[in-house]
Amino acid sequence: MQPASPFRTPAQKEAERAAKRDAVLRAAVKMFNERGFHATSLDDVAASLGISKRTIYHYLANKDQVLLECITIGLHQLLEAAAEVRSEPGDGRHRLTRFLRRYAEINMEDFGRCVIRTGVEVLSPDSLPRYRQLKRAIDDALRAMIEDAIADGSIAPVDVKMAAFVLAGALNWPARWHDPEGPLPVDVIARKLVDILTEGLNPRP
Repeated sequence: MQPASPFRTPAQKEAERAAKRDAVLRAAVKMFNERGFHATSLDDVAASLGISKRTIYHYLANKDQVLLECITIGLHQLLEAAAEVRSEPGDGRHRLTRFLRRYAEINMEDFGRCVIRTGVEVLSPDSLPRYRQLKRAIDDALRAMIEDAIADGSIAPVDVKMAAFVLAGALNWPARWHDPEGPLPVDVIARKLVDILTEGLNPRP
């Protein structure tokens, strides 16, 4: 039996690199959310991890790329949630409600919060096409769910574009006011918000 090699395999090296890159992004996104993009430097991010700024450059080219990657993670989380919900059984209203709850939850978590709290104006011109493509895909997914729910009669006919704007706008706002240290977990807040949006303010029987 051969002794275990002290050298890491290519897969181990790649896993280690991915873990370190992820650590940089998680440290950065927290600072972007707390301080804002312009008030956060890569020196700040590096110091929080006990590394040098030069080390960050092994994984990400510059601060603009760090921001784009943070936003991309948040947007992909929303797209993945949409894909998961679309495959669930039940009527269109059920799937729409499930997606809206996940939408709200993600926007109260670090990477989703970064998407909302970071104005599009701080993105570099090179980053804008990718950002806009992902945002459009999320809007398309939401509109498709509204259309499906209208088609199967589980929600009333509405202006699909207007409904998507109202729902997304309402569920984006918690990214700004939600306190992670508050008494209610994000899933409870998300459920309460979506209940108001989907049930309205009518008196209950």
